[in-house]
Amino acid sequence: MDKNDKTFEVAMKELEQIVEKLEEGDVPLEKAIAFFQEGVQLTKLCHDKLQTVEGQMDQILTEQGTFAPFSLREEEESDE
Repeated sequence: MDKNDKTFEVAMKELEQIVEKLEEGDVPLEKAIAFFQEGVQLTKLCHDKLQTVEGQMDQILTEQGTFAPFSLREEEESDE
């Protein structure tokens, strides 16, 4: 599986496993550096996926079927 094909959940699970291994403290330095590098890549992948989802969530379908920006502030202001 290509690293970009990983789902957010898979990447987060792998990142959690890396953190657990590093927290154990008995990892040789070279292996710790490799884990750290992989963790950085997974963190970037997760961040990129969240940014993509955020961009998708900024757009919602209107009644006419066109996309319109979505803002919670508008809803909060209308409640006042």
